[in-house]
Amino acid sequence: MLKDFRKFIMRGNVIDLAVAVVIGAAFGAIIKSLVDDIIMPPIGLVLGKVSFTDLFVSLDGQKYASLAAAKEAGAATLNYGAFINTIIIFLIIAFVVFLIVRAIERARKKGEPAPAAPTTKKCPECLSEIPLEAKRCAFCATKLE
Repeated sequence: MLKDFRKFIMRGNVIDLAVAVVIGAAFGAIIKSLVDDIIMPPIGLVLGKVSFTDLFVSLDGQKYASLAAAKEAGAATLNYGAFINTIIIFLIIAFVVFLIVRAIERARKKGEPAPAAPTTKKCPECLSEIPLEAKRCAFCATKLE
């Protein structure tokens, strides 16, 4: 069983997938930092010096100075600011993945040879494959235009 497991792990697809997951996690951390540290502070400044991570609604009806104060008091909160940050992170990652997939598709199209022009057609009567230049079907003798 251990030998089979080792054989499974050493297959190319599994290793490629593992590398993709690690790179994806690192990329996600970079995008999270971009959103939290670069994009959201100016937006918060424009909205009145508000940190998006501190945007929340306390479900117990009391007012708290910050999300940390509400959590310290044990209050249940709806953290819609953190949710907005997560949506922005998702949109950026989805856009980057879209750009990568698009670039890969373009590269594949450039590397592929053009499809070969057809050299045969179907006879309208017997549906046999005949040369494009044929004036009469060799199978049913139908005259072709």
